[in-house]
Amino acid sequence: MRLTDFKALTFDCYGTLIDWESGMVAGLKPLTDRVDRPLSRDDILEAHAFQESTAQRTSPATPYPELLALVYKRLAEEWGAPASWDECLAYGASVKDWPAFVDSVASLHYLKQHYRLVVLSNVDNASFAHSNRKLEVEFDAIYTAADIGSYKPAPRNFDYMLEQLARHGIGKDDILHTAESLFHDHGPANDFGLANCWIYRRHDSEGSGATMALADRPRTDFTFHSLADFVAAHKAERAAG
Repeated sequence: MRLTDFKALTFDCYGTLIDWESGMVAGLKPLTDRVDRPLSRDDILEAHAFQESTAQRTSPATPYPELLALVYKRLAEEWGAPASWDECLAYGASVKDWPAFVDSVASLHYLKQHYRLVVLSNVDNASFAHSNRKLEVEFDAIYTAADIGSYKPAPRNFDYMLEQLARHGIGKDDILHTAESLFHDHGPANDFGLANCWIYRRHDSEGSGATMALADRPRTDFTFHSLADFVAAHKAERAAG
């Protein structure tokens, strides 16, 4: 299997192209500054992962900004630092401030020359539009949780994406699903028989960060520590012929 075998890259965005963990930690600072005990970065992210995945599972039709506001409310209760609903809503609107990884823009510009680029993301369209401006690339298709009415890792999201891409002449064997999250993306990719590429941004950190941990690691066909490493490997394949 080679990177050059595929026609389309289906991307998770947050954690893969956008540095959502740094965005979360910054957005939660008004709350974490009031907590009366030390919280490490991993403490914050793992608590967020639990509350977010719980909310996504139990309220799958809730728009992402409202869901993030609920996460903030649950974290305030968990940490014993009460927050107003206005403060919760402000966090829900913070996706627009989450930064792109430093290699995302240049890497996407290169990859756009060789693949169709598709997004399958657990956000709403308005939030993604802010992130898309930071990524500076025109994706060939964008499928959000708001479009589908559920959140990854729900199979419904992958069913929807595959049905839509089939209408563009892109079959399952044409797709390399490219993501950081084992929980949201690589587990379902295995279930659907999709080839997959792990952009292992957290390779130098312990724990699972802002995603739920899995008991068993999904199979990954390719693993790179950054999108820039993916690009370098693609260039090397092309040079080798």
